[in-house]
Amino acid sequence: MDELKKRKTPRYQSFDYNSVGVYFITICTQNRRCILSRVVGTGVLDCPQIELTQYGEIADKYIKQLNDFYEHLSVEKYVIMPNHIHLLLWVKENKNKTDNGQSRTPVPTNIERANSVCSQFVSTFKRFCNKEYGENIWQARFNDHIIRNRDDYEEHVKYIYENPIRWYYDELYTEEWGYGLSPNPL
Repeated sequence: MDELKKRKTPRYQSFDYNSVGVYFITICTQNRRCILSRVVGTGVLDCPQIELTQYGEIADKYIKQLNDFYEHLSVEKYVIMPNHIHLLLWVKENKNKTDNGQSRTPVPTNIERANSVCSQFVSTFKRFCNKEYGENIWQARFNDHIIRNRDDYEEHVKYIYENPIRWYYDELYTEEWGYGLSPNPL
């Protein structure tokens, strides 16, 4: 039997992913299926807008609910694209910290981050959505980036804001899901 390939991780090995800060998160649909939204508008004379499908409306609902549910977290900005979601998640405080400032949750290894605040948020979000969808539509993993400073934060806010404009250039762009209309997938 072939050996299983070890996946490389972009994680900082010594970084505590429960730390207070802002994280840029990308959650993709399984097989990058375009089922969350459509990008409407050409961008020539009008600014492209996101038109959510029923899947996208459910995702939007749970992003907002989880934002209100967690006192120590805040979704600062987000965009629901046809096949992925970008969001800026602000961890305001670590609910897993002890009185001496140490995290009660072990620092994730370079392979896993199961106990991180971001991972818990994404896992809960996916679980709630999938329950309402009646199926799993998400890739197993998600991507995150630690926001390092004010310039990095502003760059990612701009990226979220401009993502619908760049959709036309995405390798998975199709006329059905970008700048046009198509039937609702649900």
